[in-house]
Amino acid sequence: MTKDKPETKHSRVIQIAVPRPLHAVYDYSVPTDLDIPVVGSRVKVPFARTITIGICVATCVETPHAKLKDIHEVLDDEAVVPAELMALAHWMTDYYHYPLGEVLATILPAAARKGAICRIDPPDHWRTTKPVFSNPRAKTQQALFDHLKQNGTCAGPDLIASGFSRQTLRKLLEQQQVERCSPPIAPIDETPPIPTDAQQRAISTVTARLGAFQPYLLEGVTGSGKTEVYLRTIAPVVEDGKQVLVLVPEIALTPQTLGRFARRFPGVGMLHSNMTDHERLQTWLKCSAGELNIVIGTRSAVFTPFAELGLIIVDEEHDSSYKQQEGLRYSARDLAIKRAQTNKLPIVLGSATPSLESLYNVQLERSIKLPLPTRAGGAQMPKYRLIDMRGQEHRDGISTPLERVIRTHLDAQGQVLVFLNRRGFAPTLLCAGCGWQATCSDCDARLTLHRAPRGLVCHHCSLKFQVPENCEACRKNSLLPVGLGTQRTEQGLMDLFKATPIYRVDRDTTRTSQQLEAQFAKVNQGDPCIMIGTQMLAKGHHFPDVTLVAVLNADAGFLSPDFRAPERSAQLIVQVAGRAGRAKRPGEVWIQTFQPENPNLVRLIEQGYAGFAQMELQDRIKMGLPPAKPMALLRAESPNAKDAQELLTLFKHQLSVHKTEHPARPTIELLGPVPAPLTRVANRYRYQLMVLTTNRKQLHQALASIKKPKTHYSLRWSIDVDPYDSL
Repeated sequence: MTKDKPETKHSRVIQIAVPRPLHAVYDYSVPTDLDIPVVGSRVKVPFARTITIGICVATCVETPHAKLKDIHEVLDDEAVVPAELMALAHWMTDYYHYPLGEVLATILPAAARKGAICRIDPPDHWRTTKPVFSNPRAKTQQALFDHLKQNGTCAGPDLIASGFSRQTLRKLLEQQQVERCSPPIAPIDETPPIPTDAQQRAISTVTARLGAFQPYLLEGVTGSGKTEVYLRTIAPVVEDGKQVLVLVPEIALTPQTLGRFARRFPGVGMLHSNMTDHERLQTWLKCSAGELNIVIGTRSAVFTPFAELGLIIVDEEHDSSYKQQEGLRYSARDLAIKRAQTNKLPIVLGSATPSLESLYNVQLERSIKLPLPTRAGGAQMPKYRLIDMRGQEHRDGISTPLERVIRTHLDAQGQVLVFLNRRGFAPTLLCAGCGWQATCSDCDARLTLHRAPRGLVCHHCSLKFQVPENCEACRKNSLLPVGLGTQRTEQGLMDLFKATPIYRVDRDTTRTSQQLEAQFAKVNQGDPCIMIGTQMLAKGHHFPDVTLVAVLNADAGFLSPDFRAPERSAQLIVQVAGRAGRAKRPGEVWIQTFQPENPNLVRLIEQGYAGFAQMELQDRIKMGLPPAKPMALLRAESPNAKDAQELLTLFKHQLSVHKTEHPARPTIELLGPVPAPLTRVANRYRYQLMVLTTNRKQLHQALASIKKPKTHYSLRWSIDVDPYDSL
């Protein structure tokens, strides 16, 4: 009989990643009265002077620290972060140069981070278990029993809405008169349209290689039926018992997309920030257990665990919403590609206006392009027209020629969409007497005038101020609103078209998906109306009766110093233009501009987005900018401008050792540090250092070499790999 081997010295030492901005994991000992946690499980540990919840990342520690603290509690018997997501977290730590504990905290749903029990709720659907109720004197219970008998399976919230109570339901459950059951599978009530030849080619191409990693760029003009390609590509995956992740850029698109998918498939769930923490955790757990076939969600849904993932779809892959701009600055689109590669499965990136990164990958044969060049159902693409605003009279942004065009479309029973990507009434409040402008006390920015509610608002730090009666400099009563915002243009449209319903859609009027759906329900009644709004109107919405799209200010983005601005502006114009003429009625797009000869605008109008993107990509390659070269931005901010600048200067000195001796072939370019274009925000001064290298390996070697100094808590800095906003 062999004896058990004695425990080694370090057999009860584990490593924990804690949710703190510290690039280290920490050794802890496991008391003998606790089981050793599995990798990926949550553990309560003492850290500094607090108790925090960390993630176990290793159970074998060869050389632990001499003095160790005991863990307090093991929260999970099994890993809540499965092996695939744990590997992704380690990869993200290396790629984005961000602490592992913070990465894992980002991956976990908020409820799990706070210590909620990771257990799937029992089903909240109910049915009777007996043919008749056995206690007729209990009239309330009898009524609930009869209701279930008559209606069949009912959801708990529906029973409450019908006037019954949870207490009555519990009594029936105790008497075994009712039981919990899975929700009934809704019948498929949609007859799919017949795919076009282009759609069928795209569907066949993807479904032929479902078991292999391959990125596909589904480039389809607006209204070409990309969603139908998604649905038909998903069908064989679900039939094979595998799961699908569908990413959408905006919360507002999630219920709309959910409805289309739920009419075709059972087991569709969603994930977005308007859900409660508990609802998101339940979707997360059900997907991990294989109870959901399809998950549709916004950016953070890319971290959803799956029992068996078979396909990933990223709709509107170009959209900036996929890039997290604070904290861990990850790209959900890029992480989706990484997960597809890890799991050896296809990923479909869909867009009418693909990012230059995706087009560059097609050029390098890393991705396969699937074109949808025409609109589904025979609808025609809208025609573009330019209005030269030089010398034109206009009323709150609506020129006389545009007013005539709008009247023509309204008289023909069409609907009109007016696009202006600037909310508020006016971006500047100016004194006509001395030139004084209302500026934010805490930012280097002008205050935006709002009329409803009335006030001056900083769109950078959200401070609000009262509108002064007189100029604060010369005290004269000569203050003028200068420039256009959606509130001002809405008022101008109301004055010009008094009998026409006008709906404004921006962050001030539409903060929830319910508000957005209510606005769109009125529009989709089909009566002539005018919509005025920001980019919230540009993405993915179907307005069959819109025959005119008017773009009021096409110049701002093309004149920005940000090298990505022309690409973003072209995408936005094409996306919003795509709302016109999507059904049987033809559409028009009228664009107001003070620079009708701008080469970017001319190229976009004459050659379409494809021609614009091809030339823009060639220009980027010539200039050595992304996507031709990888980039990172180091940012620093502090109440003291000198501290931020000196920190980036130190980093620049550390990074400069990676340059080659040959000046004509540098492996790394360092630009800065320079003040950010908007230098002061919320009384903090912002500086940045741009890093460009010839390949990604060099970029990450350089960033990994940065020695992270101890700094005062008021001095914050970050690394942004593949920045979306370079300003």
